[in-house]
Amino acid sequence: MKVEEVKDIGKSQRIAAHSHVKGLGLDEQGFAIQTAAGLVGQEQAREAAGLMLDQVRAKKMAGRAILLAGPPGTGKTAIALAIAQELGSKVPFCPMVGSEVYSSEIKKTEVLMENFRRAIGLRIKETKEVYEGEVTELSPVETENPLGGYGKTISHVVIGLKTAKGTKQLKLDPTIYEGLQKEKVEVGDVIYIEANSGAVKRTGRCDAYTAEFDLEAEEYVPLPKGDVHKKREVIQDVTLHDLDIANARPQGGQDVISMLGQFMKPKKTEITDKLRKEINKIVNRYIDQGTAELVPGVLFIDEVHMLDIECFTYLHRALESTIAPFVIFATNRGKCTIRGTEDLVSSHGIPLDLLDRLVIIRTMPYSQEEMQQIIRIRAQTEGIKVDDDCLAQLSETGVKTTLRYAVQLLTPASVLAKINGREKIGKEEIDEINELFFDAKSSAKILADQKDKYMK
Repeated sequence: MKVEEVKDIGKSQRIAAHSHVKGLGLDEQGFAIQTAAGLVGQEQAREAAGLMLDQVRAKKMAGRAILLAGPPGTGKTAIALAIAQELGSKVPFCPMVGSEVYSSEIKKTEVLMENFRRAIGLRIKETKEVYEGEVTELSPVETENPLGGYGKTISHVVIGLKTAKGTKQLKLDPTIYEGLQKEKVEVGDVIYIEANSGAVKRTGRCDAYTAEFDLEAEEYVPLPKGDVHKKREVIQDVTLHDLDIANARPQGGQDVISMLGQFMKPKKTEITDKLRKEINKIVNRYIDQGTAELVPGVLFIDEVHMLDIECFTYLHRALESTIAPFVIFATNRGKCTIRGTEDLVSSHGIPLDLLDRLVIIRTMPYSQEEMQQIIRIRAQTEGIKVDDDCLAQLSETGVKTTLRYAVQLLTPASVLAKINGREKIGKEEIDEINELFFDAKSSAKILADQKDKYMK
């Protein structure tokens, strides 16, 4: 008898640059813990972000903006993503990069407005009438085809539904029969049918049939309680952009041209300002009636210096609109020319009138000890074993070059360690990797020394 080892088929998560960030790492009083939730140092910036976060939760930051400013590799994007983690999945968080606005299909201002709308959520409370129960009978009733010919058409469907309280027989439209077929509904399944839309959802097989077969791949659910016909409250989370898209696309008819239009590659359509105003009116009416609640989210624009003067002018109007999210800008530039102008120099590449609207949070360069802690966290996230001496050497490399470069060396060094038959990365691997690869500063020095050998 041969026994083979069964490999674990658990899903392996892809590790990204900020996979280790789990939150802002603040205590109950709102003070930053030196190393917590994947973040190290930057205590003042994290505490400031925590204050802003509390205001977002209280819905007091809509239409306001902050700027995260600091040298490259000081954790600006990490802090923005930590805010997203703290907010959770219920509050919309829309990240974008400044260069995303340059598209050949739609205007720059349209891209900005789209992302503004993506960052505003709407929580709609609906009371739906549903028929729920175990299917006891499912019989389609056929009639002669009214168009002639030999085929028969289904005039209606008779379905029996049973709950713990009683049974009910329903006579349904033939379109609902298609939904029943798509869901592969059989007698003994527990389903619910929405009274208004006719949507059919199969929740599982009734647990009375559990011992029907030895091998089962079914999900068993108990027999529903209460009446067959009941009211259910459903909460839906949508963004304003979802509403824009749903109303901007024309619903296809039955003619050939609209059918062809649906099959052809959809071109990115610009949503008009008029349509957005109409949607805003409907949204405001829902909010006044109490059937919907507005959830202002967060829009994160990284590399904001890549926007040009037209975009900055448009941002004034977007931030002043009645329905606006909380905006976080991030930049690593000092004094530089504003894009789209020839000689206008401003701090961070942002016009002075927009800087007046912003609260600026500064991120400071990391010390060697902080770099060592960050490299240790990254090694744990990537599942790489590193010696303490090796961590100290990598942090020294980080001080001389950049933190990003030091973190990049971890993976090739671990591959070298495996080739050398070691489990942990040692000093020898780091020395060898430093000989194989150059950082930006070393490369620039070589270019300066050997400039006559390179083409200009």
